[in-house]
Amino acid sequence: MKIGILREEKIPHDKRVPFTPVQCKFLMEQFPQLKIAVQPCDYRCYTNEEYRSHGILMQEDLSDCEILMGVKEVPKDLLIPGKKYLFFSHTIKKQPHNQALMKAVIEKKVHLIDYECMVDELGHRVIGFGRWAGLVGAYNGIMAYGLKYGLFKLKPAHLCYDKKEIFRELEQVNLPNIKIVVTGGGRVANGAMETLGVLGMRKVTAYEFLHYSFREPVYVQLHSEDYYKTKDGSVFSNQVFYHHPEKFDCSFASGNSYASFCDLLIHCTYWDPKAPVLFTREQMRDPKFHISVIADVTCDLNGSIPSTTRTSTIEDKFYGYNPNTESVDEPFAPATITVMAIDNLPCELPRDASEGFGKHLMERVMPQLVGEDDGLIERASIARQGALLPRFEYLRDYIA
Repeated sequence: MKIGILREEKIPHDKRVPFTPVQCKFLMEQFPQLKIAVQPCDYRCYTNEEYRSHGILMQEDLSDCEILMGVKEVPKDLLIPGKKYLFFSHTIKKQPHNQALMKAVIEKKVHLIDYECMVDELGHRVIGFGRWAGLVGAYNGIMAYGLKYGLFKLKPAHLCYDKKEIFRELEQVNLPNIKIVVTGGGRVANGAMETLGVLGMRKVTAYEFLHYSFREPVYVQLHSEDYYKTKDGSVFSNQVFYHHPEKFDCSFASGNSYASFCDLLIHCTYWDPKAPVLFTREQMRDPKFHISVIADVTCDLNGSIPSTTRTSTIEDKFYGYNPNTESVDEPFAPATITVMAIDNLPCELPRDASEGFGKHLMERVMPQLVGEDDGLIERASIARQGALLPRFEYLRDYIA
């Protein structure tokens, strides 16, 4: 079996890789029947020479490879008919900008395996860049708060060599006694709390957050049951919430709730479009709405955070949202809420993120990919031989 590591062709170019040079070498030692070829690239976080130095073949034409692996979407014109591809396709929510890509996958009879769809028997994701999105997103949130109030200036994460350097940057931070909310309980939220842990911040309970004052900066981690309530007054159930989120109301910004006491919101939780938004535009105009900086790590445009009306970029991280005019403004103007909504946060630490992602690939995916599949690869297969797989039949109108 021969695997080809693709050059990231989507614009703007992604610097991440599915496997580092060391990991490629290790895989070929672990699986003697496996060969790996890497498409040359001048903008990767790992150079061509680093791959060559570990004995990895550099090869422009990857048409002799059985499996082709990348990170972001492969441009539709570059798809090789009949090949097996692994990448983040960003199609399972019927994203309009990738509709043409999904049509090309069907037309070219590509076997598309999506990393985002790699789940265990219980539906839990087994691989992703979530930790790094949360880690960098929280760093950017702290950076924005310092800039907004003239407290400190941090070096942008994308100008740091690795995680160690951004953590060294945080050593200069001396926050006032602000209150921070982290939403979510998965890898993304854990990454955010890893950053807050470097600051030595105290974690408090939801009750303490709402009812106590502190002489130090603190944060709370909120789960869905903390701010979603059933419409009929019944006891909260995760199973009911995940399957029928429309049966719930959101209390995050109702009365003297979390939005009344939060200074910085780091939003890390998955949102179902059928669920109520975290707060509304009207609630953001309420004098009780206290949040002045939002690090929207999930970055769902016009989703659970109404101020996320557009994405920001790695080079231009922040913009301002004026709740009175509902328009984008200067990022640090007095009347605006500062928003960070970057949709490719792990790209700010590409070497660390690639190494972590590759480690999960080696442990959880490669044994099934090159050996016997226990169902993981099949569950993540969106299309094959010109047809959608049963789990993804709901995309039929998307490609029609």
